[in-house]
This record gives sequence, C-alpha cells and structure tokens, in this order.
Amino acid sequence: MRATLMYGAGDVRVEDVPDAHLIEPGDALVRVTRAAVCGSDLWPYKSMEPSETGRRMGHEFIGIVEEVGKEVGTIRKGDLVVSPFLWSDGTCVFCQRGLHSSCLHGGRYGWGDVDGGQGEAVRVPQADGTLVVLPVEKDDALMPSLLALTDVMGTGHHAALGARVGPGKTVAVVGDGAVGLCGVIASKRLGAARIILLGRQPDRIALAKEFGATDIVTERGDEAVERVRELTDGLGVDSVLECVGLEEAVITALELAIPGGAVGRVGIPEDETLPGGVPFWKNVIVSGGPSPVRAYIEELLADVLAGKIEPGRVFDRVEDLDGVPDGYRAMNERESIKVMIEL
Repeated sequence: MRATLMYGAGDVRVEDVPDAHLIEPGDALVRVTRAAVCGSDLWPYKSMEPSETGRRMGHEFIGIVEEVGKEVGTIRKGDLVVSPFLWSDGTCVFCQRGLHSSCLHGGRYGWGDVDGGQGEAVRVPQADGTLVVLPVEKDDALMPSLLALTDVMGTGHHAALGARVGPGKTVAVVGDGAVGLCGVIASKRLGAARIILLGRQPDRIALAKEFGATDIVTERGDEAVERVRELTDGLGVDSVLECVGLEEAVITALELAIPGGAVGRVGIPEDETLPGGVPFWKNVIVSGGPSPVRAYIEELLADVLAGKIEPGRVFDRVEDLDGVPDGYRAMNERESIKVMIEL
C-alpha cells in the first residue's frame, strides 16, 4: 500500500510500504477514505533531523472497516468509522474518567508497528474503545465536519472546557489556525457572550466571524494584551484558549486572563515550563494538554449531524494522496488553513 513518510525537515514523500494488517485480536483494519494534515505535523516538518528510514505520518482519518480481530465486538466489517487522533481501550481508569489521551493501553498512530493515518489503510489497535461508527455514507456532504472530529474540533472543545467557557463569559482565543477557529465554534456553542480572536490572516478572520467571533485583535505580545484590555474596560477576559504553543502565545494568554480567570492550553508546547509569576499572583487556573477527543466525539457528532456546527469549513484545500507533500508546504507557508486528503 502507499503511505506518507517524513524523512526530515521539509522532506515528505508518498511511498510504497508493507500492507496494513491485523496483529492483535482487538485490532481493526480500516481502509482510509478521508485523512488530513494537522498543524502539529508542521513541527517535525520544520525541525525533524534527517532519517534514513522515515517516519510514518498522519493521525486524522475516516475509513471503512475491512477486517476485525476475533476479540472485536462493536465494530463490524463494512462500517464507516471515524477515529480520534489517539487510540485507547475505553476501559482503563483514565478512559473511565474521560481522559482517553492518558489511556494506560493507548498510543499514537505512526509509531512502532501502528500505521499513520495519511495512507491507504491503518491497523487500529483497541478498535472497540477507539472507533466510532458513522451513520452516513462515505461521500456524505458532512464528511469534512466529521473529519474535523478526529482532532481539531475536539481539541478546540477541550481548550474551551479547560478555560471554563460558559454562558455570558468573555473569551479570548489565541491563534487563528484550525484549532483556534474550532475553539471559536466551541466557545459559541458553550454560550460565550463575547469572543475575541487574536489573529492576522484575512481569510481566517472572516471565517472566525462567521463562527461567532465578535472582536478581532491583530496585534501580538504586549500590544495584543493592551488592545484586549481596551476592549474589556481594562480588565481582561474570563477565559483564554491558547491554541498555538509558542512561549509568546502562552505568556499572552496568561496576561489576558482576569484574576480568577482560566486558561485552556492545547497548543503543542514549545516549552513544557510555564512562566511562574503571572498565574500565581492572579489566581489564574491553567489546564489543558492533549485532548481526549474520544470522550467528546458522540456529543459533537450529534451537533454536526444536526447542522448546529460546521467545523469542516476549516478545510480549505483538498488533495489526493500524491498531493500530500504539497499540502504540507501550503500549510507551512500559511496558504492553507487545513488540508483534507481524499482517497
């Protein structure tokens, strides 16, 4: 089969690899029909050291089940399924708490003997705990929004929950990428009265406004903080969604929060440590991390099917498998918000 590999910074190739196949009795074999390039894929695209063997890429996909292991009970051959970006058993102590991203028996696509999502097929471990059957056909018009449930919509929702977004609150979203835009959707969905997006790209700003952003701040750093305070009577905001991960973005998020406010961090961090003074003296709640997307899929799926949210609009470019390398380039150069791959 064919799949995407990265051999170093800027070096993405689509090559022949061994066919995906069942290994464990809890596996499912999924033929991919839709996949995506993630903003987090751009971190190794910018900085990965050269590799002779390459790294399998991709963790967002929808597909049709072709085969299941003998211990799989809820997934059947022929099902159209969506997978969260991490696989999990759904039964361990952390999954039971809704924290599937910390599953004791889970893992990441593209690592070890598990296929990446940007290829023709994927072996999905822990299929019963991971996959969700979709009640639509594979070419349904909702497919982009359903694909967004694999990662960016659930991650934006996780940021909003971590930031304690709720009815009547004032929210700032740091970052105008796909996750930040989905954070706007999530904040609107949770009842925020005012949503301030920090971003600069005109196409992203236009989409954010359609999703529910009420104000746009194009400044960065201290100037962005000053501008947001001007918009909020000098106070700042109740909730901040940090959707970038760079140190400057984290500091900005902490500065934007009012005393007693909350910051939800979901941007892949440039630095694991936090600046110490700001959150301590302001009693700011800081939470977040990799989103337990599997915990949110059913809830968000219902709203997608009902037409209440349209996160698939963040996909502004479609490629086939051969076009994946150019999709990486387009996202890296900010020509595209998010690339969908059709197989």
